[in-house]
Amino acid sequence: MSEIATPSRRQLLTLIGRMGGAAAMYQAMTALGHAAETQFDGPPVLSGAKPGASVVVLGAGLAGMVAAYELEKAGYAVKILEFQDRPGGRNYSLRGGDTFTESDGTVQKVQFAPGNYINPGPWRIPHHHKCVLHYCRQFGVALEPFIQLNHNGFIHASDAFGGKPVRYKEAAVDFKGHTSELLAKALNSGSLDQSVTGEDKERLLEALRGWGVLDDKMAYTSSVRVSSQRGYDRAPGGGVDGAPTPSQIASLSDVLAPQVWTAMSFYFNYVMQTTMFQPVGGMDMIGKAFASRVGKSITYNAKVTKVAQNGKGVTVSYKDVPSGKTSSVSADWCVCTIPLSIISQVEMQVSPKMAAALKAVPYSGHIKMGMEFKRRFWEEDDNIYGGHSFTDQAIGQLSYPNDRMFSQGPAVLLGAFTSGAGAFELAGMTPQERIEAALTQGEIFHPQYRKEFLNGVSVPWTRVPWILGCVSHWSEEGRAEHYQDLVAIDGRIAMAGEHASYYGGWMEGSMLSGLDAISRIHKRSLEA
Repeated sequence: MSEIATPSRRQLLTLIGRMGGAAAMYQAMTALGHAAETQFDGPPVLSGAKPGASVVVLGAGLAGMVAAYELEKAGYAVKILEFQDRPGGRNYSLRGGDTFTESDGTVQKVQFAPGNYINPGPWRIPHHHKCVLHYCRQFGVALEPFIQLNHNGFIHASDAFGGKPVRYKEAAVDFKGHTSELLAKALNSGSLDQSVTGEDKERLLEALRGWGVLDDKMAYTSSVRVSSQRGYDRAPGGGVDGAPTPSQIASLSDVLAPQVWTAMSFYFNYVMQTTMFQPVGGMDMIGKAFASRVGKSITYNAKVTKVAQNGKGVTVSYKDVPSGKTSSVSADWCVCTIPLSIISQVEMQVSPKMAAALKAVPYSGHIKMGMEFKRRFWEEDDNIYGGHSFTDQAIGQLSYPNDRMFSQGPAVLLGAFTSGAGAFELAGMTPQERIEAALTQGEIFHPQYRKEFLNGVSVPWTRVPWILGCVSHWSEEGRAEHYQDLVAIDGRIAMAGEHASYYGGWMEGSMLSGLDAISRIHKRSLEA
């Protein structure tokens, strides 16, 4: 009998990547010692910088500004060129009085009441994103809890529960109850005797009885005990008439609808686990904190048109957006954080390998919609405080605000957050049509929706002119072929941004890549 070959770590990671994608592979890399939680042990030590050494940074997003901040601390002369008239990149918030212009010139004016906002880009910080949290602490950016899992939120599947939304707690308890009953039946029938010992079989049955809330016959049925987890038809009260009425469980067929178990598995993702934070007052508080420290180095409204380099340095040509006037800036080194969807269209003097890498990464399309309502009916009428509701409709997800709970007056919830087909469907509509779609689909959860609605704004990232997408979307094959070429220093140029990390789409990835780029540039500078 031949021996079964044990896969190498590289082969194992490749298999995991193919089966579960980049997030699963990163988690496996962490377990195997290939990656720390976020690979952040503190800011880089950039000592001994040469007098007069200079760096031009392209883009005043978080990757660019953290790079500039640490470079200036180390003594480098830094210039930042930013296309927009504000710092932060995708780290920004829309408030009343702001405008959002789509790539075809369509303008939306935000009409939110004072104090209300929507974060079109990043909107939550996981507890293990140590780099972001470090700078928030250092800069005094106040944080508050971001509620991920709310058992009182809804799950809606068109092909389950008669097409009506159910509370997360109902679907989750019914799912584990039905599956526990099935596993108990398999154990009692002897079907798994080859897989478990007699002792483990008894222990597992006991666990299933408690975990699945099964009755004495190991069946999952409606009862007061089950209702203590999934909720009651009539809640417990006090006095003579205080006895509760049990709720009726859903069928196995209903809880096996893909929308149900995918909504539950959402919270098992490494970056979606439940302890999260958000800046008080809007996500752009982080970008503003950086800009308060490096703002003097930023040239706004600067559209990069050409990046040239030789053995001694880099020259970046740019155009002032309002006036059309052309200028240039030269430096010893360049950190480019412009999204690949844009910089790949700019004339750059880089190697063929780098040029190929710049064009190798597609960007996924997402859409977010901020909806302002007259009152917090989700709190007052539905007892939902933070968290999400999920649907298989185009809007994908509702998310409820985590700030100023119990307050009076208008409030904003996230009326759509979706990617894929749903995002493209909504992006193809006019802003007014998107609002109407969000109202119609949101009424599935909340009948009060249309009556309470005031105004809204939609941000389809495929129509955002300065990125034409939302986040980089590496395939495993593309990463294997091009990633190292992208993050390598090409002559005098280094790339940074979420696309230059294994944390695509997260502020943490952007900032870690910026710190990595300047650490390697500093080393090269000392060697030059």
